[in-house]
This record gives sequence, structure tokens and C-alpha cells, in this order.
Amino acid sequence: MARRPRRNHSPAFKAKVAVAAIKGEKTLIELAQDFDVHPNQIKQWRDQLLEGATGVFGEAPKADPEPSIDVKTLHAKIGELTLENDFLSGARRTAR
Repeated sequence: MARRPRRNHSPAFKAKVAVAAIKGEKTLIELAQDFDVHPNQIKQWRDQLLEGATGVFGEAPKADPEPSIDVKTLHAKIGELTLENDFLSGARRTAR
């Protein structure tokens, strides 16, 4: 028996199958036949949907606060590194 090539299902398809599984109108076996997907895969998608459902009704994910950027410090560091590069490139030229 030859193995079926790996398939990548779209998120919309996964959601459709998972919602059908949650409705419970058909068994996993019937859904597997209808959508041509293994029953274990349907169960995984259903569980993922149920886990993620709390995020829909819960608090919005908090964005990481942007770190305050001190532009003066960054410019000072750039100047320092530029001086080091100039010095080292000059020292390299005289050593040759």
C-alpha cells in the first residue's frame, strides 16, 4: 500500500472541520470520510480550536511595551565605534 503524499491544509479548512466536530452532528468517523482527513487529525484541530477560543473572549494579548530608546546614547556609541574603526584601520595600514 503506497503512502499518500503529505498535504498542507489551509487554516480555513482546519477551522471548518474543527467547527463541524464541535457541533457534534456527525461522528469523527463520518467527518473523516466527508473531509478525507484522519479522525485523529480532526480531534487535534478540534482541541486546538477549543484551546484558542478563550483568547477570542478573554483579554486581548498584551503587546510588549516598546523599550525606551535613548537616541543620544546610541549616537554616542556610534561615534565611539566609528573612532575605534578609524583607529584600527589606520593601525593596520601602518603595520603593513
